[in-house]
Amino acid sequence: MVTSIFPESASCLAISGGVGGAKLALGLAHSLTSEQLNIVVNTGDDFEHLGMTICPDIDTLIYTLAELSNKEQGWGQANESWNFLAALKKLGGPDWFQLGDRDLATHIMRSNLLKEGWTLSEVTAYFCSLLGVEQLVVPMSDTKVSTQVHIKNGATLSFQHYFVRDRCAPVITGFDFKGIEKAQPSEGFYQALDDKSLACILICPSNPFVSVDPVLKLPGVDMLLQAAAAPVVAVSPIVNGIALKGPAAKMMQELGMPNTVLAVAEHYQGRIDGFVIDRSDAEWKPAIEDLGIRTLVTGSVMVTLQDRIDLAEACLQFAMEIRV
Repeated sequence: MVTSIFPESASCLAISGGVGGAKLALGLAHSLTSEQLNIVVNTGDDFEHLGMTICPDIDTLIYTLAELSNKEQGWGQANESWNFLAALKKLGGPDWFQLGDRDLATHIMRSNLLKEGWTLSEVTAYFCSLLGVEQLVVPMSDTKVSTQVHIKNGATLSFQHYFVRDRCAPVITGFDFKGIEKAQPSEGFYQALDDKSLACILICPSNPFVSVDPVLKLPGVDMLLQAAAAPVVAVSPIVNGIALKGPAAKMMQELGMPNTVLAVAEHYQGRIDGFVIDRSDAEWKPAIEDLGIRTLVTGSVMVTLQDRIDLAEACLQFAMEIRV
């Protein structure tokens, strides 16, 4: 528990994508009380598959906080079996998206509850209560937003087709977020930003383009972030030129951006007050601070639970120093 700087009366809002974000969220969950931590999750990755609504980032976060996740791969559940997927393949069904038997129960229950009229926020809160997750976990929006990936041959792919089916092989040229113009932040997102005790808004080390941008580009979010008294701190998903998880570095190269922490900072410029980078990228600190962004150099590679906790506590203390 952070006690030296982060007060017990203060709260933190974390903005998270999938695996990288869930790692830091777990560290935060071990560093703060459940009342102090609210987590808003990207839903641009959500899609319909085999008649089910699948929310990869929400599920990864909930499984991680509930200690149910497959720790080796970072997504899915531990001790998973694959009987459904094997049977589906025998019948000629699409088996490119890995649906484990345990995971399947989540998708079926969510889909049925949504069809009964529940909102995604209500379903997420219900699952958290059943699985023992005490932190507030909310989707970025209860309105459907779909990340679309534009590729070099002129085609457009839904994110899961690009990411899972095509294994990120196509060369990208840009992104759109279908439906975002009509979407609104979820009520839980609004309330977390309006919390008078809010002392830190932390953008987890998730992909800036497809995990964080869908959240930040929701109508009104930029204005709400600027109006918040709490500093906004982002953690770089790029370490020493590579993305530890996912295709962020590859995307940067294909978009004509150098795959450096400086380029990530430039992408967030105007939205963040602080930036956290790994010790291996310390040389970039002066250039990032020239952008008007305070920079913390620390260990940001999260291998163990203690790594997650150490990074979480460093981020919280850094945010409080900026706030003061």
